[in-house]
Amino acid sequence: MPLVRVDVNQGRPAEELAAISRAIHNAIVSEYEIPERDYFHIITEHPNGQIVAQDAGLGFERSLEVVMIQIFTQGGRTQVAKSSLFEAITEGLGELGVKGEDVFIGYIENSPGDWSFGFGRSQYVTGELAIPRK
Repeated sequence: MPLVRVDVNQGRPAEELAAISRAIHNAIVSEYEIPERDYFHIITEHPNGQIVAQDAGLGFERSLEVVMIQIFTQGGRTQVAKSSLFEAITEGLGELGVKGEDVFIGYIENSPGDWSFGFGRSQYVTGELAIPRK
């Protein structure tokens, strides 16, 4: 059950933002075999100048069309699985016209006890939800 935050510069139509979210979700569903309804995304638009995304010394430039993605999920997946997810997300966004250099992904892992889906309970700990397989 990943929680995904997507940050973009203002100016994209609502339909494009929805397509970006859907492409990211489709990649996660496909690569991690999570249920379709494990769909938790927060999309935030920022005025130009509030997202700074340089190249980290890799020698390329990002545009104002940059898509900054943070994926919060339970730990335990291999680096191969994570890399495959990164590629699938970039490929899906590429089909929408987002250039590879404009896709930035941060991946944050945690444990089952770090989640509450409501009512102030940690449903993985209480057994109300099964801990997802890796």
